[in-house]
Amino acid sequence: MKKLVEIKDVCKIYNPGENEVRALNHVNLTIGEGELVAIIGQSGSGKSTLMNMLGCLDTPTSGKYFLHGHDVSHMTDDEQSDIRNREIGFIFQGFNLIQSLTAMENVELPLIYRGVGKKERERLADAALNSVGLEKRKTHRPNEMSGGQQQRVAIARAIAQAPPILLADEPTGNLDSASSKEIMKIIKRLYAEGRTVIIITHDPGIAAQAKRIITISDGMIQSDIINPDYKED
Repeated sequence: MKKLVEIKDVCKIYNPGENEVRALNHVNLTIGEGELVAIIGQSGSGKSTLMNMLGCLDTPTSGKYFLHGHDVSHMTDDEQSDIRNREIGFIFQGFNLIQSLTAMENVELPLIYRGVGKKERERLADAALNSVGLEKRKTHRPNEMSGGQQQRVAIARAIAQAPPILLADEPTGNLDSASSKEIMKIIKRLYAEGRTVIIITHDPGIAAQAKRIITISDGMIQSDIINPDYKED
């Protein structure tokens, strides 16, 4: 399996000195292309800091982060922004949709930032919304949709230009159980289609649906296992 993500001896320290907080403490991690990984930890475990590293939203105090073999750990903000646009699709707990835009327009927006032409981005957005079962909701705004439908729009936005990594931060955290099952089914289908999916969660039930489970606590990886109970949908 080809390496996609490689983190080497990464530390993230806040408030250096007497009151320092080691959010990440000498973390080493490799994730290959086409994996379905859950990173699980409680509040304060370091999982959100690790997510920010993986998503090029933050840089380590020390250590290295390689993405596709390129060291992205100390890039400038503009360089990291470019990496995020090209390499990573984000799915957030809070959906992060723009309320004044339709589902179609929300999915198209990142494509505009990437310089995709009008016809092509309409084609990509249309295909992405179809793939998550929102054929009849393309002209609806977020306040006209359920939480599960809004999260499906967010997934369509994340996958529209087929980024190598999908990074899902508590993707079912704001959803009821039925909607959660629906969203996880879509995420597992995307994995089955060959995408690399990394789920950040505090919920053991969500983590148990991943093929590989990484547990983090006190800024350190406590366990990294292949899920013996993993089942393909």
